[in-house]
Amino acid sequence: MKTAKKTSEISHFPVMLEEVIKICRPDKGGNFLDCTFGGGGYSKKILSFPGTKVIAIDRDIKVEKEASKLKKKYPDRFSFFNAKFSNLDKIISDGNKLDKIIFDLGVSNFQLKDKERGFSFNSSGSIDMSMGLSDISAEDILNNYKPEDLKNILKYLGEEKEASKIVKNIIKERKLKKIKLVSQLVNIIKRSKKKNFKKKIDISTKTFQALRIFVNKEITELIEGIIKATKYIKSGGNIIVISFHSIEDKIVKFYFKNHSLGKSNPSRYFPENINSKNIFFNIYKNKFLRASMKEIKNNSASRSAKLRFVTRNKNDFNEPNSFKEKFKKYLDLENRHV
Repeated sequence: MKTAKKTSEISHFPVMLEEVIKICRPDKGGNFLDCTFGGGGYSKKILSFPGTKVIAIDRDIKVEKEASKLKKKYPDRFSFFNAKFSNLDKIISDGNKLDKIIFDLGVSNFQLKDKERGFSFNSSGSIDMSMGLSDISAEDILNNYKPEDLKNILKYLGEEKEASKIVKNIIKERKLKKIKLVSQLVNIIKRSKKKNFKKKIDISTKTFQALRIFVNKEITELIEGIIKATKYIKSGGNIIVISFHSIEDKIVKFYFKNHSLGKSNPSRYFPENINSKNIFFNIYKNKFLRASMKEIKNNSASRSAKLRFVTRNKNDFNEPNSFKEKFKKYLDLENRHV
C-alpha cells in the first residue's frame, strides 16, 4: 500500500519563474520580499545571485523546514516569517524600502497534494482547507452556516452557477450526518450538478475554490497585501502578482490600472492630474503575461496563471479607500460569521 508523501517530499514548481526573474533582475542585487514562500522557488533563485537579500513570508508553518535550509545556507541574506502577508507591515520596518515584492497567489502544490488537508477533491481525508493561521475550517462552514450564507459563498467566491442546488443538498446531507470527509462533499456536488462532458475542469472545482477562499479570507488578504506592498516598495520598484482565478485577477487589474499614471479620466476634457494622492504607479499598460507552453507541459497548474506587475512612482502613499469600497461585497462576505 502506498503511503502519503510528506510535504518535504512533494515536488514544487515555482510558476513562471523565468518571467519573475526577468522582471526582478536579481543580477543587480537588491532587497526582495517573497510574500508566498511555499517551496521557496523564487527565494532560492533570487538568493543564487550575490548582492541579494530576501525576506520570505508564508502562513503555512509546514514550509518552515524548507525555509530553515535557506536560512542555514544564507544566514545573512535570508529571513523567514510564519505570517499572513496582510501583516507585512509588522515585518518590514518603515525605513526599509524594498526593490521587488512578489505574490504567488492560491494554493501551493504542497498543500494541494497533502491528502490530510482537503484541498483536492481527490482527497480521501477530512475537509479542512486551511492554508494556516485560519480561524475556521471548511467543515465548520458546511455544517454550521445558514443556507443563504452558503449560497453566497459558492456564488460569489466560486462563481458557481448551480450554487442553490448544491446548498440544498448540503443542508439535506448535514441533517442526516455531519459532513466531515471530502468524498461526502464531492458526492453532494455530483448529485447537484448537471452533467457537462464538454467542460475540462472537474465539476467540484468552483465549490472547492469558494470554500478555500472563504476559509483563508483570500480576497481580504490580497487587497490588504497589495495595498501594504505599495507602501513599502521603493520608487522604481516592482510589485509582481501571479493570480489563478478571475476574481483575483479582476482585483489586481483594477488596482494597478486605477492607481497608475495615464488611467482613464471621467471625461477627455479633464486634465490628467499627475500629482493625484492616489496615483502610486507609472503608466500601466493593462497587459498580463502567461506561462509558456513548455512550462504548462511540465506543470499543468501554470495553465491558468496570469502575471501582472507595476512600477512604483515617487508619489506619497495614501490609503486607497475607494479600492476597498469597490470590492466591499467580497470583504463583507469573507468577514461573515455564524
